[in-house]
Amino acid sequence: MLIAWDPHAAVAAGVGADEARRFLDGFDFAAWNHACDAGRDWSDALDEVARTTPRWLPHARAYVDNFPRSLAGPVAGTHELIRELHAHGVPQVGLTNWSRELYPHAPASYDVLGALDDVVVSGVEGIAKPDEAIYRIALERIGLQPDRTAFVDDSLPNVAAADRIGMRALRFTDAATLRHDLRGLGLPV
Repeated sequence: MLIAWDPHAAVAAGVGADEARRFLDGFDFAAWNHACDAGRDWSDALDEVARTTPRWLPHARAYVDNFPRSLAGPVAGTHELIRELHAHGVPQVGLTNWSRELYPHAPASYDVLGALDDVVVSGVEGIAKPDEAIYRIALERIGLQPDRTAFVDDSLPNVAAADRIGMRALRFTDAATLRHDLRGLGLPV
């Protein structure tokens, strides 16, 4: 929600836009990528493609090799909210589904991540949202109880999981709505 992501751009950089579309439509990219978000190494992920669907191997390699192109810029208005909360001393922990190997591209490109007290990266932890265990890891890092913690995500399953463990779960649609929702929780934005 802080950084827009477009896997098509990374794949297209290696195999062209039409082939990238075919790959993303014809291959279960979401599940394949999610396994890396949950801790699988990219070398193992590429080996799986080579074994099971070798026609997609150049496409899969293109995604990994050109990953920085998938980072499509800040999500409008969200970086400002993070900085405002930081300026008011509100503790903030990022919780991201992101592979261990590719996450370093984010803080290298987006300094707003430095305003967070910590970032829980699913690929490092070996567990990804919506598994409730990763939310508990984030809560431990911030040192708050679930009912004293706002969780924001654009994915309904992720929001539902946060709600199940008692967090103040908010579904992100846009920064203006989020600002309103955070004010409703008494946060200084």
